[in-house]
Amino acid sequence: MKKIIFTALLCTFVLGGCKSVPAEEVFTVPTPPMGWNSFDSYGTYLYEDAAMKNLEAFAEKLSPHGYEYFVIDAGWFGEYDLVPGTSYPKEKHAKKLNINEYGLLQPSKTYFPNGLQPIIDRCHELGLKFGIHIMRGIPRMSVERNTPIKGTNYRAQDIADTTSICKWCSQNYGVDMTHPGAQAFYDSWIGQLADWGVDFIKADDIVPFPAEVEAVAKAIKNSGRNILLSLSPGGFVDDTQLDFFKLGNMLRVTPDIWDEQIGLDQCFKAWRKWQGKEDANFFIDMDMIPFGELQVMNPVPEGFTGNESHAEIKRMKKEGKLKNIELLSGKGFHRQSQFTQDEMRTFITMRALAASPLMMGGNLLTVDDFSLSLLTNAEMIACNQNAVMGCLKYDQDKIEIWNTPKKNGNDGWIGIFNRNAEKSQQYVLSASELGLANEKYFLKDIWGNSELSFNQEILVPANGVIFIKYTVK
Repeated sequence: MKKIIFTALLCTFVLGGCKSVPAEEVFTVPTPPMGWNSFDSYGTYLYEDAAMKNLEAFAEKLSPHGYEYFVIDAGWFGEYDLVPGTSYPKEKHAKKLNINEYGLLQPSKTYFPNGLQPIIDRCHELGLKFGIHIMRGIPRMSVERNTPIKGTNYRAQDIADTTSICKWCSQNYGVDMTHPGAQAFYDSWIGQLADWGVDFIKADDIVPFPAEVEAVAKAIKNSGRNILLSLSPGGFVDDTQLDFFKLGNMLRVTPDIWDEQIGLDQCFKAWRKWQGKEDANFFIDMDMIPFGELQVMNPVPEGFTGNESHAEIKRMKKEGKLKNIELLSGKGFHRQSQFTQDEMRTFITMRALAASPLMMGGNLLTVDDFSLSLLTNAEMIACNQNAVMGCLKYDQDKIEIWNTPKKNGNDGWIGIFNRNAEKSQQYVLSASELGLANEKYFLKDIWGNSELSFNQEILVPANGVIFIKYTVK
């Protein structure tokens, strides 16, 4: 299993920019993280039994191929109102949260009656690393109760910025980082997670708030535990602010990506913007991989086909035509991924060539053989773990060619993508258009498992890709 080496992390951030960080103080994550995240399959409603079973499936199906982070997404602290006789939620975000005397979130008694510790301990027994999702700020419930800030004379109402509110989740307020008790709150919050044995933190709604990014990074350092920090957006991601983004190890640069055309388009757009901006311990994250069974906790309501769009359902609710349909977290209803096999090859090839973290999102208990074959393909993983973000070399007539050179070598990988969603396209292999200096290379079609040659005409399927490994003769 690959090793990740950590040293201390600290940067003094000023709102206008971030001072340079001494190299010896920045911990190193040499390759894109690989793992599983519960959001695409369970939304914010993962429960104890499903978590443990997915963990065992993770160890069996993905861990042997280098995947190591098992991440529970949002909602693990929510005391949800449930549909009677089921584990299904009746509310998108829990109104009641489980907090302790210091206002810190605790595992949901509804979904995790035995807490998270048995899952964390089992994760470590299996040689894996445990991750958890947090929202920026302090719970509103903590502010309402005015709980004390551990180790200080301050209380929640002293540090809460009640004007700083997430647009899509009303559970938290932002923290006023000018207050002397603010860092102490984050230290106690992250310190608790470190004491539990958390190895990975996905911090959400945080990218536009640099002072709180710094607070989480400092709290990780102060905890004394090696914790990988993944930053998720709450809005526009400004590529001029790389210095403070590098307080984390992963930076989400897309909206939530799902199994639809717009998701493919959003990833290609983000790749163009961020190509070449990865670093030795910092990777551009294009979100989870929506393969396999999705939205397990959002069954298709009676009278629906399951193909209704999110926008259509919202409109029907607004017009009063629907009264009992809850738009739960995630997108759409319970389904198998709607990507075609060609689109799945395009999706995972993009992740490989862009060195984007490989975080599977589908239910591991039911993952299909084709999805698993893509996720565990040795050449795809080698390309991804090469840790170099490929660059665009050719863009004409909806054919895009991206080239990722092998680090410290002359070999590499190429993706010939057909961005036309309607029809296949012919392409003649050209060394210059592939980004190669000459024709002194062996070419292998990875997905087709066949040899290719220069000047050969190939057929690229609609929304598909030819994934090539090139090797010096």
